[in-house]
Amino acid sequence: MTVEITGIILMFLITVLFAYPLGKYFSKVFKGEKTVTDFMNPVERFFFRVCGIHPDESMNWKQFLKALLTINLLWLVYAFFLLIFQDKLPLNPDGNPGQTPDLAFNTAISFLVNCDLQHYSGESGVTYLTQLFVITFLMFVSAATGITALIAVLNGLREKTTQNLGNFWNIFTKTITRILLPLCIVGAILLVFSGTPSSFDGKDSLTTLQGDNVQVSRGPAAGMIAIKHIGTNGGGWFGANSAHPLENPTYLTNMLEMIMQMIIPLALIFTLGFYLNRRKLARVIFGIMTIGMLCLVIPTIISEIGGNPAIEKMGVSQLTGAMEGKEVRFGPAASGYWSTVTTIISTGSVNSMHDSSMPVSGVMQMLGMMINAFYGGCGVGLLNYLIYIIIAVFISGLMVGRTPEFMGHKVEAREVKIATLVTLLSAFLIKGFTALAAYMVAHHPETGWAVQPANWLNNPSYHGFSEMLYEYTSANANNGSGFEGLGDNNIFWNVTTGFVLLLARFIPIIGPVAIIGLMASKKFIPESPGTLRTDSWTFGVVTLAVIIVINALSFFPALALGPIAEYFSLK
Repeated sequence: MTVEITGIILMFLITVLFAYPLGKYFSKVFKGEKTVTDFMNPVERFFFRVCGIHPDESMNWKQFLKALLTINLLWLVYAFFLLIFQDKLPLNPDGNPGQTPDLAFNTAISFLVNCDLQHYSGESGVTYLTQLFVITFLMFVSAATGITALIAVLNGLREKTTQNLGNFWNIFTKTITRILLPLCIVGAILLVFSGTPSSFDGKDSLTTLQGDNVQVSRGPAAGMIAIKHIGTNGGGWFGANSAHPLENPTYLTNMLEMIMQMIIPLALIFTLGFYLNRRKLARVIFGIMTIGMLCLVIPTIISEIGGNPAIEKMGVSQLTGAMEGKEVRFGPAASGYWSTVTTIISTGSVNSMHDSSMPVSGVMQMLGMMINAFYGGCGVGLLNYLIYIIIAVFISGLMVGRTPEFMGHKVEAREVKIATLVTLLSAFLIKGFTALAAYMVAHHPETGWAVQPANWLNNPSYHGFSEMLYEYTSANANNGSGFEGLGDNNIFWNVTTGFVLLLARFIPIIGPVAIIGLMASKKFIPESPGTLRTDSWTFGVVTLAVIIVINALSFFPALALGPIAEYFSLK
């Protein structure tokens, strides 16, 4: 176990080591300073000219959000129809069928919002064409959308008084050409040389050591796997995701994919410091987020390497820890680390089956998604953290008897109301829809749908409730992982999670952009001896306390009915 723990520490330190200079590079890109990727200028100008875009045209917060929302709507319609008719389109060597309307509705929304909640099996649910031109395409644009929204917020904070949050199209294009594409090319090449397939051949027929004939899916997987992690997307080319031996062949690829999914969220924290020239604030945010991450990852690892109490009562030795649902090539510690990181960062990819995790691990996974602000997804993690900062500023201002201020701008009633609504939305969506699903299972199990509610759950009691709670928590956090004991490919789950996905993605983007747009247009207030220092460790601890209190009050009762009750039932 010592070797496994050493590997985890090494993964995190390497990530931080690369994230710091990368954050500095991101800052230069968005400031328009000279960088090594300036050779992409002609390509960007070509796209702007063809699309009739004026990249230097300023946008206020309403114009910015209009551009963001309208282009996302267009991508949703495009993806929906391609998924329905994929069986009639080329690049389908395995003859996969088209998706049903409710599944296509869920899939298109899920990948549009950076969630990648897959209610289909990766290699059999989509074709090579839709894997590339729907799934992979949406992975790029959804990650770029989140980063672009964050840069708009930073633009508002950067100026003393302004209505210009930057040009959506300019920031969005540079995010893809200067950040996502270069990183993905490097990641895909490393994966190919490690054994991940990258061809357009169909299934291969193999004979196993015990003489069985099996069909092994292949395809141009490496590029998609690179952006799935670098863009904190998470959807798997194969149904088993990164537990699949072709998607994640070795411990070295496991380290690579862990670093890839953490690199941009961490780098953007340092980007904030360089872009706003507030490096101390960036250090405080990074420190608080890391403390929060450790509070979740340490109990998970301890729980997984400690084994299953129920198996222990049977007198079975568990020297290697709780190995149900895990790959031997990774082990319980690395699997536990991945399960926590993938849920706090909103990637949602898995290298083990979360449905088989220990109850303590299930609590930590769900808490990571419920908080959704310890590093978080590409761009949106910092946007979610900003909401907590606004609430913490408001509370702290009341405590010291001053009008709340953040970076020279007053935080007034409108901003606090927006932040409060965004915060309460998560609790409403998660608990409201989980209650609806539980009601259908308990009181209408024989409803005459194609899949009856009685057949949704593979597990009874507390764990069955956890499966439903996890599904809506994952959808709300735009995460995409799941307790896969749940039978979710039916009209109820496809439609209800689809609505949760849309609301939980765009309202937490609209909220922070609107807040900063309103604040940035106000008169700038210079710092004075009485100004609340938001870049102090004291304020960082206050923000952490706000995060803990809000989420404890919102979600503890639901967690008590699921994984916490399951934990005590095993004792």
